[in-house]
Amino acid sequence: MRYFVEFSYLGRDYHGWQNQPNAITVQEVLEKAFSTLLREPVALVGAGRTDAGVHAKQMYAHFDVEGIEDLQRLVYRLNAFLPEAIAVHDVFEVPANSHARFDAEERSYEYWVVQEKNPFYTDFAHYVKHRLDIDRMNRAAELLLQFEDFECFSKSNTDVKTYLCDVKKAVWEMKDDRLVFTITADRFLRNMVRAVVGTLLEVGMEKIGPSDVKSIINSKNRSNAGPSVPAKGLYLTSVLYPKKITKKHG
Repeated sequence: MRYFVEFSYLGRDYHGWQNQPNAITVQEVLEKAFSTLLREPVALVGAGRTDAGVHAKQMYAHFDVEGIEDLQRLVYRLNAFLPEAIAVHDVFEVPANSHARFDAEERSYEYWVVQEKNPFYTDFAHYVKHRLDIDRMNRAAELLLQFEDFECFSKSNTDVKTYLCDVKKAVWEMKDDRLVFTITADRFLRNMVRAVVGTLLEVGMEKIGPSDVKSIINSKNRSNAGPSVPAKGLYLTSVLYPKKITKKHG
């Protein structure tokens, strides 16, 4: 039987989601917890892979086991077993052909920026001292919705087959004491959000103009875009699936 698990984590102490040979990852910790409690090997397939230090407010993975009698009890036991930085919110049965990565229709990220030194955000937001023009940054962000090919924001030497992404939302907003960038798309490239934010911050600091973003995207050259901002300010906030999956089964 196939199950989905919904969970969240702080990425500070982990080398990303995906298993690594010489570094601790969220996938490794979760698989160990499931395997221990279910007393059989459990392999998780995630909705995507977050880089080292990136956080997730909502993440999903799927796994296959013979059957689980009490799902709520499993969630309780998992949270008692897991470290504080990882929380399981739900485990539910899904149709056998459901896939956590390929069935995801939409993903959203937030990037947090603070403009004043704040010790409580040291590990959770990017501190930018330079004054930022948010209106300029939003004019530039709107341009992202006009394009599909985002090779200029992709990690170099990656093995992806296509650089096409359908960006549906890209906006900067003040939320309490944080400046938050929200971006939603059907998929994202490796390092894409951090490169987009780095480029938009250069617009906000008036190093480049909003219209320069068009030239950068058209160039398809990573070296023309801005620097990647630190991972600690990045949060995967939601992953959306068809109702046939999120409607609880069993």
